[in-house]
Amino acid sequence: MIPDLGKYAGAVMWSYVASLALILGFVALSLWQARRMKRALDEVEQRQEKADA
Repeated sequence: MIPDLGKYAGAVMWSYVASLALILGFVALSLWQARRMKRALDEVEQRQEKADA
């Protein structure tokens, strides 16, 4: 199942690890920013409702 990479196996595996870490980091950053923006929008909506009342 795993191809024989010879002397490049270490470099290839570390490249996969680095790529996976970057992808997971970007996903985590996106989720964090989305939650932060949701909270900010909720606060604006609450202030808007209080101003309208």
